[in-house]
Amino acid sequence: MNEVETPADLLDARLRLEELVDRAGLGELCKSFHTLFGIPVRVYSSEGLLLADAVGEHEVCAYVNTTTEGRRACGATVSAVKAHDPGPTKDLVHPCFTGAAYRILVIEYDGRPIGRLILGPYLPSSLKEPPKSLLVDRAIQFDQARTLLLRMPRAKTETISRIALHLKGALDLILFSGHKTLLTSQMHLASVRESFRELQEKNAKLQQAYDKLKELDRLKSNFLATVSHELRTPLTSIIGYSEMLAEGIAGELTTEQKEFVGTIYEKGEQLLQLIMGLLDLSKLESGTMSMRRKELAIGSVLSEVMSTLAPTARKKGVMLDLDMADDLHDLRGDPERLCQVFLNLTENAIKFTPSEGTVTLQARMVQDTGGQEDDDGFALLAPTQMELEVRVIDTGIGIPSRERSRVFDAFYQVDSSSTREYGGTGLGLAIVKRLVEAHGGNIGIEGNEPEGSVFVVRFPIGSSPEVAQRTPGL
Repeated sequence: MNEVETPADLLDARLRLEELVDRAGLGELCKSFHTLFGIPVRVYSSEGLLLADAVGEHEVCAYVNTTTEGRRACGATVSAVKAHDPGPTKDLVHPCFTGAAYRILVIEYDGRPIGRLILGPYLPSSLKEPPKSLLVDRAIQFDQARTLLLRMPRAKTETISRIALHLKGALDLILFSGHKTLLTSQMHLASVRESFRELQEKNAKLQQAYDKLKELDRLKSNFLATVSHELRTPLTSIIGYSEMLAEGIAGELTTEQKEFVGTIYEKGEQLLQLIMGLLDLSKLESGTMSMRRKELAIGSVLSEVMSTLAPTARKKGVMLDLDMADDLHDLRGDPERLCQVFLNLTENAIKFTPSEGTVTLQARMVQDTGGQEDDDGFALLAPTQMELEVRVIDTGIGIPSRERSRVFDAFYQVDSSSTREYGGTGLGLAIVKRLVEAHGGNIGIEGNEPEGSVFVVRFPIGSSPEVAQRTPGL
């Protein structure tokens, strides 16, 4: 893993001139000085990279460069100027064979050399006559070269020093501003890198936690399936033998003995229902539950639910009501699993509805607009699809709005205290939700003012069975 840069590291980092200046701005600065004084200006990095220049070729230079030896001498002079190190003085005058001169200055920032500033060529004011070295080539006419040389801008040593001082001062301001901007951007980048590194670490930890939880969930499902399967076999025997004892196959029982055997049978059936629920849940979570789909009428499913639960409702004093529209479409699904869905919902409604209450099963066709409506409730160019809607409405104790999103979680119960009034394992609604989604539908809860609750189940009509088979969990 790379070490994280700290603010101290950024301050101690080796600065480079090209990182501190904007080349376009530096070029404008050089051009302004060249315009004012007529002296060429060049700025190089410490590695010899030309960063900015303002150079106008003098007439004498153009003339000398027309000859072979003149071009060679000019090239050698320029190379020597670029490579020359002023040394500890930080300032050096380098002569040209023409009699002109170059001023070489070290650019420093924070006590460190980071580049070079070159002024020239210019003509020293002390020069009266050109040196003989000007005649580097026989083709050069001395009088013509002399005339052109004397047209070059003259400058005193003091003047060049002042120009260099002003130029370095302006450059210092640019460097300070550039350094400040560079530090800000680097510190921001370091902060982003650190945040990204922390985010990667957290993501890695979250992924590890997710993988561990996923594995634990798989082990839990396998454990539940194994234990439930192993418990069902002996429990079936217990229920069977208790039923035979109640029928007197092993001899007549006293009244008290019959009550005991009846209790064994009843509790065995309750335990078997719990085990079957665990098996169903594990199959749904692992995707191994088989679905036998066919075209069916929802009315036959709801009628079977009503006849099955009529004795339970009558015993508790709850009225069951079935309200079905005449235009119901057929639904493609598994009759046994759909019957399980509405048996569970209706049985729950009866359980949580007090005596003299009402539980209603209502079926009708509705249009699904995908939930895209404007402020007035009108659908906005949304494709509509017919859906079969079944509502299980009760006048019971209801479900608080804050709990409605959690009642479909496995093992979750609104009242989980040890003194709760109503029994149950918290598996029924979790299984119902998965079975509904396995049929391509959805289930939700609405309030039933002033009391009770409404479970709303919707199935799309006309969807292919392949779509439903691809539903997560199956």
